[in-house]
Amino acid sequence: MTSVTRPEGAPDGRASGTASSAAERLIESTRELLWERGYVGTSPKAILQRANAGQGSMYHHFSGKPDLALAAIRRTAEEMRAEVARLLDGPGTALDRVGAYLRRERDALRGCPVGRLTQDPDVMADPALRAPVDETFDWLRGRLAEVLAEGRARGEVDAGLDPEATAASVVAVVQGGYVLARAAGSPAAFDQAVTGVLGLIEGHTAAGNR
Repeated sequence: MTSVTRPEGAPDGRASGTASSAAERLIESTRELLWERGYVGTSPKAILQRANAGQGSMYHHFSGKPDLALAAIRRTAEEMRAEVARLLDGPGTALDRVGAYLRRERDALRGCPVGRLTQDPDVMADPALRAPVDETFDWLRGRLAEVLAEGRARGEVDAGLDPEATAASVVAVVQGGYVLARAAGSPAAFDQAVTGVLGLIEGHTAAGNR
């Protein structure tokens, strides 16, 4: 169920207090602030206060706010990819692995930290900041398609399933599920969306593996 408080890739607030270097504290503080306030609301002053760092420290490690924000976005994207890869590279059939990704514990009401960046016009307007977001979703669609194609090749799903189109649908359902959950104020909307797309994939499960 969707009961935990930290969605995939989202900062948990602990690293900024335990990071061993000013650069780490700055990156983690920026991740937290981007999540909470968006790019415009994440001022250098707020970052420095959250990181308990001086201005000289920030400009020693980064050229400015855009450079630091890029490092923070990349970190968030990398963590999301690592968690998804762990599930999709796990044991079981293609449906088991896709199901593990779809059913993983996440806070549906907070949403996806990478997906939410697509709603930030300042991030989307900057090609450098947008790139990790685009790359992450491109990777996600591609990896899901690979898992589904593997399942089709092993006879776990029938030949009528289109891996690329199905992968795109899975990603769209997850991101749309977050929106529905936030609008309804209930994770049940997310769970229903996930159940629906799994049912559609299961409809292509090879008869011998049902």
